[in-house]
Amino acid sequence: MPKLILVRHGQSQWNLENRFTGWWDVDLTAKGEDEARAAGALLGAKGLLPSVAFTSFQTRAIRTLHFALEAAGRLWIPETKDWRLNERHYGGLTGLDKAETAAKHGEDQVKIWRRSFDIPPPPQEAGSTFDLKADPRYAGIAIPDTESLKDTIARVLPYYDSAIAPQLQAGETVIIAAHGNSLRALVKHLSGISDADITGLEIPTGQPIVYELDDALNAVDRYYLAER
Repeated sequence: MPKLILVRHGQSQWNLENRFTGWWDVDLTAKGEDEARAAGALLGAKGLLPSVAFTSFQTRAIRTLHFALEAAGRLWIPETKDWRLNERHYGGLTGLDKAETAAKHGEDQVKIWRRSFDIPPPPQEAGSTFDLKADPRYAGIAIPDTESLKDTIARVLPYYDSAIAPQLQAGETVIIAAHGNSLRALVKHLSGISDADITGLEIPTGQPIVYELDDALNAVDRYYLAER
């Protein structure tokens, strides 16, 4: 039975500061590093050992993966990085304090930007402080200026189908270290969650989610590893 392990990156510096992060590259805090190590230690203790790894282009996810694999004794397994597993792009909200943004625009509007399925935040202005067009990791990539969850799903699922699903079908135990919204995209797909219900799903940092899949990669079970 194929198994898929999803891990949201450990606490980042901007998680701690309550700022919108999106595609901006922010590192883990010491707590986030500990969360990643604990995730890997849990994998090792439960005997759930990944054989293939995927992550995004973002430091907080990459380092979470490496801390977790090291703790599980699996740092040597094949690893693929891809921008399509990046966090949702928060557009013009990138870098803003969430509480200050709510005070300025109203909590209802910010909730729509954060949690609606298909309404993106205001677009990021070209040349802004957080413009990534000069970042070499995105050379040749059409960087979005904002994304809704629907937009994020539109890039995550084709990548899952083309790159990750074949590994699962080959019998590999796959770990994906990524972000709240790129992982919500996968959970929505695998668990058949509606557009309305996915808005209420929150994925905690550093807590491995395990999918047990049948041969057609339909979900048989989904659970937090810490609860088994």
